[in-house]
Formats: sequence, C-alpha cells, structure tokens
Amino acid sequence: MSTLASRFLLLILLCMSAGCANITAPTGGKKDIIPPKRVSIDPGDSLLNTRVKRIEIHFNEYITVGDVSKEVSLSPILSIQPTVTGKGKTVIVKITDSLLEDNTTYRLSFGKSVKDLHEGNPAVPYTYTFSTGSYFDSLQLHGKVLNAATGLPDSGNITVELYSASESDSAVVRHKPKYIAKTDASGAFTFKGLPKRTFRIYALKDANDNLIYDGAVSGDQIGFADNTVIPFDTSQASINLRIFGEIADTGTKKATDTAGKTKSGLAGRAKKASNSDKLTYSVNIDTSNIEKRTVDITRHITVTFSRNNAILNTDKVTLSYDSAGAKVTPKISFVHDTLHPNELRINTNWLENTVYTLRLIKGFAKDTNNVDLVPSKYTFRTAEDDDYGKIQMHLPTKYMGSQYLLKVMMNGDSLYQKPVMDTIVNMTRLKPCKYSFRIIVDANHNGKWDPGDLFKKIQPEEVIPYTEVMTVKAGFEYNTDFEPKQQENRLKDRGVKPK
Repeated sequence: MSTLASRFLLLILLCMSAGCANITAPTGGKKDIIPPKRVSIDPGDSLLNTRVKRIEIHFNEYITVGDVSKEVSLSPILSIQPTVTGKGKTVIVKITDSLLEDNTTYRLSFGKSVKDLHEGNPAVPYTYTFSTGSYFDSLQLHGKVLNAATGLPDSGNITVELYSASESDSAVVRHKPKYIAKTDASGAFTFKGLPKRTFRIYALKDANDNLIYDGAVSGDQIGFADNTVIPFDTSQASINLRIFGEIADTGTKKATDTAGKTKSGLAGRAKKASNSDKLTYSVNIDTSNIEKRTVDITRHITVTFSRNNAILNTDKVTLSYDSAGAKVTPKISFVHDTLHPNELRINTNWLENTVYTLRLIKGFAKDTNNVDLVPSKYTFRTAEDDDYGKIQMHLPTKYMGSQYLLKVMMNGDSLYQKPVMDTIVNMTRLKPCKYSFRIIVDANHNGKWDPGDLFKKIQPEEVIPYTEVMTVKAGFEYNTDFEPKQQENRLKDRGVKPK
C-alpha cells in the first residue's frame, strides 16, 4: 500500500473514532444590525453654482431603496419629482435640471429609504444639499401643530406646507407647495435652508398623500396662519397652527347626486326590510343576576327597536321599586329624538342600591301592521355612590362666563359640557374610567365647539386642554386644578410652601 493511501485510510479511521460522521450545518453567527455606510458621493455635497442632474451615492454594502414617495423629498418641490433607484452598492438619483430655479438652495432628503439588502437595516437619514446660486439659503421656520378640537399637539401624519405669498389661498387646493416639512411625535416642525421670501403656511393631514387639500369630504384636515410668514433665524418665536376638519359641503351637484342615490338605495333596502323583517327590540339591562349592580344610575335605560317605525304607547311602560314593603312608582320621563328614531330612552331620579322593575306591558309598541310586540319585564339593581368616583376641579377666574364651556370626556366620549359659572366644579357619580377635560372658548355662544373655514379665513374656536388624563377609581375623591400654577397659588395663599 502506498504511503498516500495509508495516510488517507488513517484519516478516515480517525474521523470515525472522533464522531466526524455527525455532520451539522455551520451556524450563521450574529445577526447583522449595522446599517450601510456612505463611502462616497458624486458629485460632492454642498456645491454652489451647480445644476445637479445626477447623483451617485456609494455604500459599503449592497443596498435596496424603498418607500421613495414617502421617505425621499426634494425641497423646493419640482413639478417632476426625482427618480431614485438602487443598484448594487449605489443609490442613483436623477433630477430634471431644467426645472431648477436660479439662485435657489435645494435639499434632497432620503429619510429611511436606503436599507441594506439582507437585513433591512436603514442607513442614517441623510440630506444632500446644493445651490444653483453663489450662496446657500440658511433661514428657518419652526413651530407646532395642534389638534384644534382638543388643544393638544397633533402627533398624526401632518405635513406643513409653504406656498408663495403671491398666490391666493386656492393654491393649496390646486397644486403642490414649494416646501414641505413633517411634524414629529410632539407635533413640532422645522424648515431649514429657506430663502428670505414671504410665504403662506398651512398644516395638512393628507388622507391620500397627494400634498393637496382635497376638502373635508376626502377626510383631509387643514390649518392655516392668519398672516403670511417670512423665514428667520432660530431666535424668532415659533408658529402654532391649529388643524381641523371643515364641515363638509354637501351643496354641490356631485355631492347632492351622490347623496340622492345613496338615500334612494337605503330607502329601497329599508322598504324591502320592512316587508320581510319582524319588528323586534332589546333593552340595555343585564337581568342575569339581580344581586349584581347592573345599571349605571348616571345614564338612561334605552329600548332599541330593529326599525324606526314602531308605534309607541308610553302609558304601557311602568317603573317601580319596593320601599318598606310598599310598591313605589316614581315619575319617569321619555326621550324619543329624531337623531335616534329607533330608540326610546327612559329616565328617572334613580335611587342608589335599589332594586327596580321595568315593565313593558302588552300594547307598549306595535308594528305598522298593528301587531303588538311581545311584552317583557326587567328586574335590576342600581349602583351605589361608592361604586363611583368624585372630582372637584378648580378653574381660574379668567375662564368664568357663558363664553367658556367645560367639556368632560370619558374614554374619548363626551360626558359633560356646560358653561363655567363658578371657579369650583364638583363632578359626582363618575364611573371608574379615564377622564380628560378641556375648556372651549365659545366665541359665538352657540353652546358647542365650531371648526374653522379656510376660504372665509375663520379660525376654529380655541380649546384650552387639561394636559393630563385622570384615572378615576370607585370610592375615591379627587381634588385637582385645571392649571398647575393654580395649586401653587392656592398653597401660597394658605402659607404652605409648594413641593
């Protein structure tokens, strides 16, 4: 046997004895979390007197480019947007240079569009700058966008837009703006590299991302400044824009035609349903266990019918409870409003921790064929005061008067809205829940908050928010101030040093 063959046989024997037959796949190692890095840019960044039409950005690894329409933006905006593609380790940008204006600074922002090919790690956001003139525009505008209905910063997907002041307000509904900036999570925005020109400024919640205000019917919301703005250095005050949804104009022919067709279709379906569906009802009472406190005494009982054509006889609706062995029938009130035509609301001055019986006697409701609905009886127990929380809120005297409305929200739903007539407001029988508060400056005294109107240059009514959300627990009383400074002042008046 040759020396080479002997060595080969010996190697096989050694592998078998060492368990080399158990072959396993090699491990992949640690996951790549390092983003791609820029290696070079051609032509170089920050060039003057240049009309750039092609940019190549080289990275240290293979990349891909995505979400170009959302992540990549050129400011000022051109009528034809740049094309951005990825090839190997290079990002290639093509710009229609004939659209570039003289003596203008352009900023091309990539956001998080560039990612490595395999793991999708986004490159660090980068902005490429060049100027067609002999200098760089360096002025700024900054500010915050507020939700006009809540008075709080709007953290939604908001675009702030600049149009030339020489254009009318209708420009925002006709074409894209000159400059745009996105708000951050706190509603703040910043424009950089602006020229010293006069602009109109708008905030837009853009439902279809076309950068044009399409009106309330489309779901867009708008905010605007009363006056034109001029970019400044960072020492200037910020701009607050209050964004709101206008009241939809349904008076146009298109809207009328659409509404007519919809109404006709609904009417047809309703007519068909009325001929085939039996009229039924339900009551929002849990009768599964009368020992349970099942009814919130701050709300009414609601009888909901399957259609809004029930013929009612409220004399056949009774409510009673036992008191010292005697049956008591309290006075009850009924609400059957046009906004909820298929509902009958029943209310009374509820007693806490009391067992009530609601009877819907035969004849209380009939369908259009004069057929009585099935009678029913509901026995339930009301909650007691200890099942609720209480809040005493101190309000500044500056908010007293009928033009100021205190609005209380429970889990986002309106619970209370009344004019502020005292500096102390006591709220009792509050369900354990999360509550928020705001004050509406009711300028037109119509008892509600009104949005603005862009073309009539009417701003939405001002809303002053209580900046915290209060969690109310059963059996607890809370004492709070609408403005934090109030508590300090009250403590000082009593000779107590604030913490």
